Amino acid sequence: MCDTLVTISRDGVLLAKNSDRDPDEAQQVRRHAAAEHADGAVVRTTWSQVPQVPRTHAVVLSQPWWMWGAEMGANEHGVVIGNEAVFTRRTGDRGDGALLGMDLLRPGLERGATRHEAVEAIVGLLEEHGQGGACSHEHPRFTYDSSFLVADPDGAVLLETAGRHWATEEVSGARSISNGLTIPGFAEVYADPLRGRVAACAVRQARTTGAARAATGPADLVAALRDHGEGARWPSYSPVNGALSAPCAHAGGLVTSTQTTGSWVADLRAGTPPGGRHWVTGSSAPCVSLFKPVTFGEDLDHEPDRAAPERFDPDFLWWRQELLHRTVMRDPERLGGFLTERDAVEQRWLADPPSAAEAFAEGDRLGERWVRDLPAHVADRRPWWVRRQWARWSTRAALPAGTLEVERS
Repeated sequence: MCDTLVTISRDGVLLAKNSDRDPDEAQQVRRHAAAEHADGAVVRTTWSQVPQVPRTHAVVLSQPWWMWGAEMGANEHGVVIGNEAVFTRRTGDRGDGALLGMDLLRPGLERGATRHEAVEAIVGLLEEHGQGGACSHEHPRFTYDSSFLVADPDGAVLLETAGRHWATEEVSGARSISNGLTIPGFAEVYADPLRGRVAACAVRQARTTGAARAATGPADLVAALRDHGEGARWPSYSPVNGALSAPCAHAGGLVTSTQTTGSWVADLRAGTPPGGRHWVTGSSAPCVSLFKPVTFGEDLDHEPDRAAPERFDPDFLWWRQELLHRTVMRDPERLGGFLTERDAVEQRWLADPPSAAEAFAEGDRLGERWVRDLPAHVADRRPWWVRRQWARWSTRAALPAGTLEVERS
């Protein structure tokens, strides 16, 4: 599902997002350079194609492996966008084969040097081409509309959509969005409240709104993205939607099952490098992941220059991290001891950020050791329906045998 939150203060702008998608959907942090394009050029999106513009800005994106677009990202001018699925009651053409919300986000960053230019680019493509098409690789009939929080160093705009219809709201202070429409007037006309209740969007938005209001720096937003609910250190599972009632989502529901597969915190405040400083996991489950610093002007060459596959591949950070994530979640109270070291590393990085190359390299070394130090056999203490689903996902993804065991406590 997803959550995005933004904090605007006298110090500047902070934005954070969890990307919640199918559990086996690898998501990569990838850099795309600025480029010039010939007259008449077109760009092929996930399901369609649109005319290209003469010049596109450099961007860093968090991309699901099978999409042209992105769940979240930033450009060289310090524009950052988080995208949310929203469930609407629009009627008429569903726009099959049109643009995904993620395919609207990417040109917003590639074409907009400010938050308002980015909104203008998204709205222009939305009105001309519409939105639609399969939004899930695992469930190709699953479709939805989109909302966006679009920020730059001077402020933020909320953009909500329903088909080709849209509304905007300039953000003041703090704001968060989840999987329901919220702009007064627009929401009453287009929101689908039933699907919103299944997605538990109001519960999560209440928590992220409070976190956005209280945030004073990136560490506060990192904590917000790791939140499992009031007083809860680890997720609590519902048979309906798994652990979707808190921002750090864990799959395991029988009706809807979604997993946080990537997380991002953008620091656009004064004193950060041009384009801002961005703290990214590049991996699933922020509660067991490291947030690593990324800035523009440095290479992201920590893995092969190709899309991650949909099956386990140790060449890619996302899949390497799954060995840790899927094992630890069997019994996180017992297996979460490494988090003390992780938190100390993040505090050191926040105080004195290393380069992206140094951070990714250190994170890899730590991750390998944390996996190596885990017990060989661990009883899975989650509910039976959660164990069954994760065994199926791990088998399909061809993860190493240690992550496939399904043992009763």
